[in-house]
Amino acid sequence: MPEPGYLRVADTAAALAALTRYGPSARLIAGGTDLVNLIKEGIERPDVLVDIGRLPLDTVRADGDGLWIGALTTMSAAAGHPELRSGYPAVAEALELSASPQIRNAATIGGNLLQRTRCPYFRAETKLPCNKRQPGSGCAASAGHDRTLAVIGGSDACRACHPSDLAVALVALDAELTTESPRGGRTLPLARLYLLPGDAPERETVLEPDEIIVAVRVPSSPAAARSGYLKVRERASYEFALVSAAVAVETDGALIRDVRIALGGVAPRPWRLYEVERRLVGRELTEPVVREALTSALDEARPLKSNGFKIELARRSTRRALLELRDRGVVRT
Repeated sequence: MPEPGYLRVADTAAALAALTRYGPSARLIAGGTDLVNLIKEGIERPDVLVDIGRLPLDTVRADGDGLWIGALTTMSAAAGHPELRSGYPAVAEALELSASPQIRNAATIGGNLLQRTRCPYFRAETKLPCNKRQPGSGCAASAGHDRTLAVIGGSDACRACHPSDLAVALVALDAELTTESPRGGRTLPLARLYLLPGDAPERETVLEPDEIIVAVRVPSSPAAARSGYLKVRERASYEFALVSAAVAVETDGALIRDVRIALGGVAPRPWRLYEVERRLVGRELTEPVVREALTSALDEARPLKSNGFKIELARRSTRRALLELRDRGVVRT
């Protein structure tokens, strides 16, 4: 395979001009911790790499309304920022439970949100049927190894899970993306960034080919400041989640006033448990109450032959994450 061309740009305008010039055959690169592997594996075959690593989008700042995280901020720099750690602990915990220290030192916030699935059939060294990799080729997971794949939100065309820990925490806290394109900028909720596979799993986000993520904005709230992230995995480090849960709670006296719950490892995108949230508001944060509220969580799931355990694991992980906030004294009851 021929090596792609390389172009380094100094500002957003130059990056957008390059994307306009080269079209869908161009790929943005900064940390490169995922894209370089995809190129080596023959999954991505760009004609040109547009290096945006020197764009001034690597700062974290807070104001009265929330936290602004530049898209080129490294994961380690974001995780260590004092205002992020104090006001949005679920985000800091999700970052620190991701990848390895070496990768977190290079990987960027924007790149992490756009990383591609770790489905073993998508990443296979020997090319196997994968509609995400080669549209129309089929989905080998439907009759193969499916233990780590999605139990909800997938389709017959694709059962891959979204891999980002960070995205789960940000969706729980109602984060928004700011983007730029030749048509101007836009802001959209992160929860709307990711597309379910349907019949076209090769398209994973609503971003256009010439659109760049500029920043992530996380609104401040009492619940965000009382949040946490729980990750269940098969080994202690450098492993993707079997199931994860990001939770945030605000109480009014003994009663829950606001609660947010998002799951990872179960779907093609971070999965909010809106119905569970509604059931918990106005009630006490106790084990029986949480257990009851979670009884029917993921009831609409369609597990494959070997991953049905994720449904109960997700319920138990969510319950544990919520009660740990209470037991740590983070949530006043």
